[in-house]
Amino acid sequence: MKRGPKRMPKDARPQAPAHLASATAAWWRDVVATWDLDAHHVRLLTLAAEAFDRAVQAREILNKRGLTFMDRFRQPKPRPELAVERDSRIAFARLLRELDLDVSEPGDEQRPPLLRRMR
Repeated sequence: MKRGPKRMPKDARPQAPAHLASATAAWWRDVVATWDLDAHHVRLLTLAAEAFDRAVQAREILNKRGLTFMDRFRQPKPRPELAVERDSRIAFARLLRELDLDVSEPGDEQRPPLLRRMR
C-alpha cells in the first residue's frame, strides 16, 4: 500500500489566526477554502499572511513618521521600518511562490485546484 500526504477533510478546515488583520484573515480563509492544502501549506500560508500584515504595519508607520530620522549628530538616517517593510515584502513574495497558488490545468474545472509543483 502506498502512503501519501494526509489531506485535511473539508469539514475540518483550520481557522484563520486571530492576530491577523481582518482583510488578511479574509484572504487566508478564501485561500484555505479554495485550495486543497496540506498541513505544511497552511503553515506557509499563515507565515505569508503574517509577513503581509507586518509590511502593512511598517508602511503605516512610515506614512506617519517619514522615511528618515535625524540621529544624534543631526544626520538623516533611514527609519528601521524601511527594512521591516522590505524584508516582509520579500518574505511574502517568497512564501507565495513556495505555495505556488495558481489556476489549475485546462480540463481540471470539475475539481478544486491543486498545488502545482515547483518547476
